[in-house]
Amino acid sequence: MEGTNLTLKDLPVQPAPPVMPWREFADWIRMSQSHDIVWGWIRHGYIPSHKVGKHVVVNVALLTSQLLEQEWTL
Repeated sequence: MEGTNLTLKDLPVQPAPPVMPWREFADWIRMSQSHDIVWGWIRHGYIPSHKVGKHVVVNVALLTSQLLEQEWTL
């Protein structure tokens, strides 16, 4: 991969589901080696989530909306 210039156009595009199990979300954002970090984000409320029975799902639709509403300054 060294020396390769990838852009967003080069990545496969899959539409985001409105909610997904938190571990699948961690894999989806390429944090599969850091599930404990993602779980911490959820516990501290940085990522919108909801408990359904004994399962925790991430509200991807709300997270996307929140991120799009933020002003980004570099």
